[in-house]
Amino acid sequence: MIRSTAAVPPAPASPESGIDSIDVQFRTIAELAGDIALSIDLPTLCLRYLSPAFSALLGYDAAALQEAIAGSGPREALGALGLHLAAGSEGEPGARRVQEVEVRNADGHPVGLQVITTVLRNADGSSSLVGLLRDLSAQRALLAEQRRFASMLNHEFRTPLATIDGAIQRLEATSQGADEALRQRYRKIAVATDRLIAMLDEYLSPDRMAAIGKVRQPNTIAARALLEEGVKQLREAGREALVEADELSLGLRGEPEGLRLALKVMVDNALLFSPAGSPVALGARRSGNGIEFTVRDQGRGVPAQDAVHIFDKGYRGANAAGLPGSGLGLYLARSIVDVHGGLLRLANTRGGAEFKLWLPAMDISGQQQLASSSPNSDNRNDH
Repeated sequence: MIRSTAAVPPAPASPESGIDSIDVQFRTIAELAGDIALSIDLPTLCLRYLSPAFSALLGYDAAALQEAIAGSGPREALGALGLHLAAGSEGEPGARRVQEVEVRNADGHPVGLQVITTVLRNADGSSSLVGLLRDLSAQRALLAEQRRFASMLNHEFRTPLATIDGAIQRLEATSQGADEALRQRYRKIAVATDRLIAMLDEYLSPDRMAAIGKVRQPNTIAARALLEEGVKQLREAGREALVEADELSLGLRGEPEGLRLALKVMVDNALLFSPAGSPVALGARRSGNGIEFTVRDQGRGVPAQDAVHIFDKGYRGANAAGLPGSGLGLYLARSIVDVHGGLLRLANTRGGAEFKLWLPAMDISGQQQLASSSPNSDNRNDH
């Protein structure tokens, strides 16, 4: 039997009906957050409660969802949701199940829903499937707007870059009588233009923007996996990687691509400012409530006058003369690390530069994140 979904406050629960009291609290919290709450008796798959917001969002009542769970009714519209809820009833108690499904409202328009469910054991020994339905329309609209904005930026930047690229190619082709310094200047402009176009292709291409949101993006990366990314980068550059690492069984919570980029910048720096063929040392160890990664090269180190500015936006040190770069790498890396609650610092300036990257860690199984005990960097330099 399906309970009424009218927006009527439930009757106060008696002291003996603890589970009903918890149900009321669960529904109230979910609905205050804007989610749609539901509860299904098991193993009968009888819909026990459904928030009134379900009908407001999709135009279907609880009976229609009950039919979809049973495998009948408006299958084309609610079929995916019904199948997911029926399958979720077979999960282990306490296991969280998250999936995005596409449904159609009563007018035939597509609506994306995030479905979060878990099986609960009730006080009387029975079981229930409880869950939340979240409307993804606003999130998807924001992603679409971000893609449109990125596409616009791509176009606006690519047009003048194409003009510069064409002009510099013409200058190079007609510079037979120019001196070596001028030809080198032309080559630097051409290389810089190529790099900017490559960055547009990597970060602001329509294909890349279209891929965002199609697959649930991971929000964790194993500390060991991040270290191995650095080792792989060195080997692909033909350098030896000297690895000093603890047994790493922790993970890092955050945007994996961003964390990879931060480490990549550190390794790129070591490759650029150390003798060709020299090894680069990579390290990873537990430090407080997190993991500390180190990248140490065998170059000339960082001049003292440059150390305090090395993370500043656009800053290039005295030993960067004649080398490629824009002075944005370390600034970008520290910005990424700051967002993740970590700390990036220059630890050694002589006998080779050493950078240390500290990030808060979490249990690899995804349990509670360990809190950061380190402050954000705010462009400070610690030795």
